[in-house]
Amino acid sequence: MKIGLVDVDSHNFPNIPLMKISAYHKAQGDTVEWHIPLDTYDIVYVSKVFTITYTDDYPFTINAEQIIKGGTGYDIKNKLPTEIETMCPDCSLYPQYSESYGFLTRGCPRNCPFCVVSKKEGRKSVQVADIDQFYRGQKTIKLLDPNLLACKERESLLQQLIDSKAWIDFTQGLDIRMADNDITQLLHFAWDNPKEDLTDMFVKFDSYSEIKDERKRRVYVLTNFNSTHKEDLYRIYTLQRLGYDPYVMIYDKYNAPQQTRHLARWCNNKRVYRICPKYEDYDSRLA
Repeated sequence: MKIGLVDVDSHNFPNIPLMKISAYHKAQGDTVEWHIPLDTYDIVYVSKVFTITYTDDYPFTINAEQIIKGGTGYDIKNKLPTEIETMCPDCSLYPQYSESYGFLTRGCPRNCPFCVVSKKEGRKSVQVADIDQFYRGQKTIKLLDPNLLACKERESLLQQLIDSKAWIDFTQGLDIRMADNDITQLLHFAWDNPKEDLTDMFVKFDSYSEIKDERKRRVYVLTNFNSTHKEDLYRIYTLQRLGYDPYVMIYDKYNAPQQTRHLARWCNNKRVYRICPKYEDYDSRLA
């Protein structure tokens, strides 16, 4: 069969479901390629991560016997069949990326209002894979788990990551409320809710962790979602004072106020941030 793939809204990030679909069909002896308008296919898979609110739909005509659409952008309930979900992703689809991408767990107990994970994957973090299902010796692993530390198998999963000797990027951050003295070699945390003061948690983690280099203690700070500018600055300055590296994440960036975009520009440009540690002294025109 001739298989076509459509990555509707990729933003400098590979589409893992399409990578697994490609691996599955190639294993069946099928021909797999990116969809070419005006060409014909037996099956075309269309994957969309973001809703129409954020990105447009695929604008080209698709000529195929069967068109299968999936991804959160279309329906948060759809899932890949088990025989495809368990495939090792076909990295040749995105030769520009040298990292390994995958999930060890799915689901999250937090049910944050800005996140679809709990609605899509359930309010419990459960193991869905071992590292060898997607890792093939790359230098870096981009882990996409929503809340790995909430999974009961977290220690064995973290040990798998340690044994890989790869550089681990927890792309969704880690829940510091789940950290204890057995969890010390972690990279990125998140402080999303401005109404919940996590200062004591970060102080506690500092007493456990041997990582003292601020650049290796990144904390994501969600903005433009039920937070004021004052609350955003409080979290950033608290993390700064405690020796962490804050990184501003903007919810609905395209509609965010200019002040929030300036805040992110200041905080996330670490050259500027270290030269000018106070936002009040920052002039966005100079960045």
